[in-house]
Order: sequence, then C-alpha cells, then structure tokens
Amino acid sequence: MVSINEQHGERALWPALRRGWRGKCPNCGEGRVLHSYLKMRESCSNCNQDFSAARADDGPAYLTILIVGHIATIFMHIVFVHFRPEPMVLFTLFASIAVFLSLYLLPRFKGAIVGYQWAKRMFGFAHQDAT
Repeated sequence: MVSINEQHGERALWPALRRGWRGKCPNCGEGRVLHSYLKMRESCSNCNQDFSAARADDGPAYLTILIVGHIATIFMHIVFVHFRPEPMVLFTLFASIAVFLSLYLLPRFKGAIVGYQWAKRMFGFAHQDAT
C-alpha cells in the first residue's frame, strides 16, 4: 500500500505554518487565506488552491484562550506581587491586554491551522491540488 505522502509528494510543514500565520496561502505564499477578519476564501486568488474543505472550527479559539490565559496569568501575578495596584487598575489593564492579544492572535491561529491542514493533506481526497 502506498502512503499519501509517497503518492502525492510531501509538503513542508513549517513554511505552510508560517505562511498561514501571515494570512497567506500555504501553497504559494502570495494569495490571502482570509477575506475578512475570520472568513475563509473559497480559493487562493493567486494559485487557485481550493480552501472550501478547510475546517479550522474551534481550534483557533481554543489556542487563543490557552495562550492568552497563560500570558495574562503570569503577568498578572508578577504585577500584583511587585506593584500591588488597585483592583480596578489591575482589571482594566489585563482586560485590555487580553482583548488586544485575542484579537491579534485569532486570525493568525486560524491561518496557521489552515496551513497545517494543507501541509498534512487534511482537506479531503475529493479536492484536487493546484500544485
């Protein structure tokens, strides 16, 4: 039995993740993956790579919550222990940081997950590649 990678050729994982993180097509690195904040394009405008079967679903939100929660918790502990700010100051500061980081990371994680799916050929077998 021939593996998928032997049959179709391997795709480089890290370049696909980097391209996805930047919001670019994991195949060519030129076209955009998202056409608005979190809406997927049907295909790449440059190489016509089909993205209709790509499913990021809850993965980007989970990763965003995981990373932002850890970063905010560590810094909140450091700030509280060393500076002892008023509770409203602490809340305002870290709520702002959490919102900013979440809005920054969410589309990047979505692009990276799509890049991962593309590199591992997780779009499904019915769709043809543009490569």
